[in-house]
Amino acid sequence: MKTEHRGTNGRRSVSIVTYSELAADPGAWDALMARALTTHPHYSRHVIAAHHAAGLADTDLAFVAVRGPSGLDALLPFACKRDVCGLGMKVARPFLSPFITQTSPLVADDPDLAKILDLLVAGLQSASGGHLWRWPLLPTSTRLGGELLAAMDRAGWQHGIAHSFERPIVERRTSYDAFLAGHPNRSRLKDLNRRDRRLSKRGTLILDVATNGANLRDAVTSFLSLERTGWKGRAGTALTCQLQHKAFARALFADGSGPIGLRADILRLDGRPLSISLALLTGGTATLLKTTYDETERSNAPGLLLEARIIETLHETGFAQRLDSATLAGSVLEDLFPDRETICEVVAAPRRAFRLLPVDRRIRLVMIERDCKALIKRVLGRR
Repeated sequence: MKTEHRGTNGRRSVSIVTYSELAADPGAWDALMARALTTHPHYSRHVIAAHHAAGLADTDLAFVAVRGPSGLDALLPFACKRDVCGLGMKVARPFLSPFITQTSPLVADDPDLAKILDLLVAGLQSASGGHLWRWPLLPTSTRLGGELLAAMDRAGWQHGIAHSFERPIVERRTSYDAFLAGHPNRSRLKDLNRRDRRLSKRGTLILDVATNGANLRDAVTSFLSLERTGWKGRAGTALTCQLQHKAFARALFADGSGPIGLRADILRLDGRPLSISLALLTGGTATLLKTTYDETERSNAPGLLLEARIIETLHETGFAQRLDSATLAGSVLEDLFPDRETICEVVAAPRRAFRLLPVDRRIRLVMIERDCKALIKRVLGRR
C-alpha cells in the first residue's frame, strides 16, 4: 500500500508503507533514529520489532514515511479505528500499546525541518483519508511538537487540546550538588535520605546496573518475578499475567541492536532486590519504562529510593542528559523529578473533516468520554 506526494523540488517524497517494508531496510530506520530530533525510543526499529515479536504489532502495521536524499527523514506508525470524536467514523491515531508513553513522530534534525514536516502532514492527511486525527501523548512544549502543529496550520488544519498534563523529567545539572541545591522539594529529599540511612543500617545497600548480556537478562527475570508478587500480580496486570506482555519485555530487553541502549537499575539490600527499574536510552535521554518494588518494604519507599539513586548516578556518570519519567498525571515522581514537559492529547482535522463539525465540538466529545470513563472507574472502585 503506497500513497506518494512529491515536493516541488523532487528531492523528498512521502508514502504510506508497512512494517515489513521498513524492516527490510533496518539500516535506514536506525539511521533516522540516530539523527532524530525527538528523544523517545518508542518508534525505533528495536521497540517496534519487540512489539511485533510479542504479537502486539502486525507486519502490515502502517507508517507515514518521508524520504529524502539522506534516506528516511520522518516516520510515524498509525492505525485507524472508529472513535467518538469521529462521530462513529474512523479516526487516525499514532500507534499505541500499553508500553508507549510518547507519540512524537521520528523526524530528522535537519535544516529543512519545516519542509519535512509539511510533507509529513500531507502524508497524515492521506493516511486518514482526509478524516480526523486524535493524537494522545504528544509533547507540545518541545521544538518538534510546536513545529508539527505549525505545519498543520500551514496546511489549513484545525487543531486543539483535549487534555494536558505536566510530566516530571530531570534535566542533568552541572553536578549532583547543584541538583540538590536547586530542588524545589528539599523536604522530600531529606525524607528519602532518612529512609536510605535506615535501610543501610540493616545491611549493604547498593545500586546495581545491568546494560547487556546475562546480567541484563537476570535483571529482567528478577523484575518479572518481583512484579508478579505484588499488587499488580494480584490484580492480573503484571507483565507475566499476559503472555504477550511477558514476551514483549523479553524481546525488548534482549541484547539490543541499533541506536537504542538498554538499562536495568536494581536497588539491592545484601544482594536482595528491593526495587528494579527498566529503561531505554536514546539521544541522551533515558526513558523509564517500568519500575517495581518489594511490597514488604513499602514503608521504606524502595521505588523512590531507587529513583533518587538513579538521579545521583545520572549526575555522577553522565549516562544520560535527561530522565523521562514516562508517567501519566499524578505520579509520585512529581515530588522527586523537578522539571516538567507538557504532554497533550490533540485533536487535529484537515479542512474536509472540520467542515463537518468544528474541532472544538469534537474536543468536547473527547472530554465527555474521558469524564464518563473516570466516573465508571470511581463507581467500580478502581481508583
